[in-house]
Amino acid sequence: MLSDRRSFLEKMSQIGALSILPGASALAANTEEKNHFMAGPYLQNMGLEEVTVMWVTSKNCFSWVEYGEGNYAINKAFAYNNGLIEANNRIHKITLPNLKPGVGHKYKIVSTEITGFKGSKVEFGETITSTMLGFKTPAANEEEVKFVVFNDIHDRPQIIPQLLYRHGYTGNVRDYDFVVFNGDCFDWVTEEQQLIDHLIKPTTYIFSNEFPFILTQGNHECRGSFSRHIPAYFAYPDNKFYYAFSRGPVRFVILDSGEDKKDDSVEYGGLAAFDRYREIQAKWLEKEIASDEFKKADFRVVLIHISPYHSGDWHGTLHCQKVFGPILNKAKIDIQISGHTHRYMTHQPDATHNYPIVIGGGPIEGNRTLIKVRATKKELNLKMIRDDGEVVGKFQLARKTRN
Repeated sequence: MLSDRRSFLEKMSQIGALSILPGASALAANTEEKNHFMAGPYLQNMGLEEVTVMWVTSKNCFSWVEYGEGNYAINKAFAYNNGLIEANNRIHKITLPNLKPGVGHKYKIVSTEITGFKGSKVEFGETITSTMLGFKTPAANEEEVKFVVFNDIHDRPQIIPQLLYRHGYTGNVRDYDFVVFNGDCFDWVTEEQQLIDHLIKPTTYIFSNEFPFILTQGNHECRGSFSRHIPAYFAYPDNKFYYAFSRGPVRFVILDSGEDKKDDSVEYGGLAAFDRYREIQAKWLEKEIASDEFKKADFRVVLIHISPYHSGDWHGTLHCQKVFGPILNKAKIDIQISGHTHRYMTHQPDATHNYPIVIGGGPIEGNRTLIKVRATKKELNLKMIRDDGEVVGKFQLARKTRN
């Protein structure tokens, strides 16, 4: 577990090797006889009183988390459905409940292989355990939140340590409470190992067993034979890619812009319904902006991969503009953060949108960006930093007087 940047070159070499030889860990999984952790643990959906811990094993298991405050892992959590404990599975998603806000916790993951069933008897194999790890829950009435945003990595996992180690710290102190991957982490999603090698493992090397991350769906996450399996590897409220949550002084609204092509495009073989999906989201968005949580927030930040504005004239962009645009203008949001175009840009409010828009860069060296945001109850500061360190976008927003 890394707590600073001193191991940057060492980790870069490891992740670089994974990106050059994407089948290497898959080969190891096939030849390794014993059960082992393929990925994780990584944190998702951290709130004041709970967090979800996820990991992937090479064999089917019964798994649990041992955890507790301070240095003592005296509690045990497991997942269950309809009275049955989750077992005989490889993807483990366990929520730790009843945590105390603003408190440090220790935890470790445990998986026992299930080798078979004989009637009502379950046969177990070896048990594997992680090292003890730690995280801290947000404090109640937290007055500050910091986060960073990647977008459009496109199967280049080395971008994560390159940008995060160079620009995500002040000295050896992290400048983020969580990390956002704002769509298009992949080109075409074709297998589990791609998710593991190109996103999950690089995050666990650096931060995600201590700090959570969010993956918003980009149009490229919609593509490929494995795309429909992506939700199983991440934790989303109500198992939906669109949702809202509060952290400190900010209300975050995450929207799924879907595909940029028409639903009847030949690439989808008649298996796409993004127009209907966006229309359903719009109805949800109307309810969200009417909620007390949204209205009372000091700042309102929207994360969406394809911006409804300044993203060309493809069908998905124009449909997002039609169904989301009027609602976002009515909502008086403070800022929208997007990707997709591979051209970093900032846009001041204009006649079409009454809020600023930030669009991050693309995957090619010299065009990669890390967006850093720090919000207090009085002010939101955003900087978009190019991979060479130049600040290519900046906003300093004071808290608005709400009606």
